Amino acid sequence: MKRTMIAAAIAASFVITAAAPAAAEWPADRPIHVIVGFGAGGGTDIVSRIIAQPLSELLKQSIVVENKVGAGGTLAAEYVARADKDGYTALMTSPAHTVSAAMLKSIRYDAVKDYAPVSWVADSAFVFVAKKDFPANDIKGLIALAKASPGKLNFGDVGVGSTQNFAGELMRQMAGIDVKHIPYRNTPGVVAALLSGDLDYGVELAHAVKGQVAAGQLKLLAVGSPAHWPTIPDVPTVAESGVPGYAVVGWYGWLYPAGTPQPIIDKTNAALKEVLGRPAVREALEKVGAVVHVSTPAEFGQHIATEVAKWESVREKAGIQKQ
Repeated sequence: MKRTMIAAAIAASFVITAAAPAAAEWPADRPIHVIVGFGAGGGTDIVSRIIAQPLSELLKQSIVVENKVGAGGTLAAEYVARADKDGYTALMTSPAHTVSAAMLKSIRYDAVKDYAPVSWVADSAFVFVAKKDFPANDIKGLIALAKASPGKLNFGDVGVGSTQNFAGELMRQMAGIDVKHIPYRNTPGVVAALLSGDLDYGVELAHAVKGQVAAGQLKLLAVGSPAHWPTIPDVPTVAESGVPGYAVVGWYGWLYPAGTPQPIIDKTNAALKEVLGRPAVREALEKVGAVVHVSTPAEFGQHIATEVAKWESVREKAGIQKQ
């Protein structure tokens, strides 16, 4: 019996040893599908397509960006969580992934445990933007107005449970102000309400309001990032404008299904770092308001876990029920 067990153990070790090179080689015999949970032309889609071509050339492997739209990105996330763990299916994700985990009880996957993090890819800036005749020019002034007239000011975003909503709610909680929330269906609705003066201020991605700000139709009060944003360096941060410690950044990153072999994760991470270090890729991302942000798999995984916990806390303090 003992000899049989030893023989079986030796045989198993040969199987494991033999399997490792195959995983490391990762034969380029079929396309890698990068799944995006939002429509063509959105931030996640654009970032995916900017890096897909150079990454394909570097890996000598076809890469297909595939949009699986629905349920705030959760359909795509579930699809990837259930995909084969062979490196041929990836998720390009964003803050919506962690907000959904905090907001939705109906999702059938774990936003942290069901994925193998590969790398952060890029960041984008959320800004607090106001109608052009708003009496305040910064967050400190906004807070003063709100405290002088509780409940009088309003702010808008793309709906309860959206990243923009949670970013605005976090500022409200940290500043201790009473403002009325008005949800809209999409970014154009928020922008239109700001332009008409129906909204006092809103929270949006910087590139979504870039044109209106440049034309003097809207004004930026602050950027949500922890430091000044490279493409709008003169705009102060929320943290330095009266809400110390505030930091909300839009981000994009690459995930595989949990259980994907480590050699595939490592190879993809190294390829992403090389591609994101190219000036042409950096410039293309900056044109759409994104800034390169590379990381180790562990750093990106920790970020996702931290974000889920942060948004859970914001939701609970706001009295928003899980849907």
